[in-house]
Amino acid sequence: MPASISYEGYSSKPAYSYWDDFWALRGYDDAVFIAATLGETAAMAQLAASRDEFRRDLYASLAASVRRHGINYIPGAADVGDFDATSTTIALAPGGQGETLPPDLLHETFERYWREFVTRRDRDAAWDAYTPYELRAVGALTRLGRRDRANALLEFFMKDRRPLAWNGWAEVVGREPRKPRFIGDMPHAWVASDYVRSVLDMFAYERESDHALVLGGGLPPAWFAGKGVGVRNLRTPYGKLRWSARISASRRLVMRVDGARPPGGYAFAWPFPGRPGAARFNGRAVAWKDGALALPGPGRVVIDRP
Repeated sequence: MPASISYEGYSSKPAYSYWDDFWALRGYDDAVFIAATLGETAAMAQLAASRDEFRRDLYASLAASVRRHGINYIPGAADVGDFDATSTTIALAPGGQGETLPPDLLHETFERYWREFVTRRDRDAAWDAYTPYELRAVGALTRLGRRDRANALLEFFMKDRRPLAWNGWAEVVGREPRKPRFIGDMPHAWVASDYVRSVLDMFAYERESDHALVLGGGLPPAWFAGKGVGVRNLRTPYGKLRWSARISASRRLVMRVDGARPPGGYAFAWPFPGRPGAARFNGRAVAWKDGALALPGPGRVVIDRP
């Protein structure tokens, strides 16, 4: 895509932002899907060819930018080589590129973000301000399988609502609440939408590679105790989803899934420390793979605690 200032970080000088590119690639993917749904075979083929060419160019540009700037993370813009994990989150959601981005670059991007966040959270650095657009990282870390880090981020951001009783965030949050400064819009609806998207991801999100719905990937283990946790009528591309899970009196995890029927089924990641126990889906044994349980469709799941 051409140089622009569509991403506010480049308002002083237009840049070749990957923010624009990942949005464009999402648009291509959706256009192909729409054409296929409408039975427009010729248009679908043309759009798919354009999309694939664009994707190849995008990934070649990423590799070239990394080499040119001598970096080991995904840059925010090709010509700048800057570190901006908040911008990069868009590649995962809604971009859907989390499983195709270079794993080493993706890993280091969010490892560095986590290190810098911990330094700020623990007040070990003289930082001045940040923008709660970073709430996008809660959803990104959920999709990367970092439940613990996603919840640590969310806890921090919830404490920085300004004013706290408003249940919202300013566009810019300063280290000192009473210090006069630019705060942008307050409350900020874009930040609010980042919060809503991330929290919904914690309950369920679509895995792009196989169109499975991943359930509870960001929920803290404590939520499964007592009455348990669940959602009703959560909108997905495959219908409204209902699911719930709780620890029973016999210390088994009992889960019920109903509603949406994604083509890739469901996936449930074990939320507790240690290895999961035996699992049964509608009374039949099912196997764990890499700490996740694949479920072919709606039903009842019982998991033994080890």
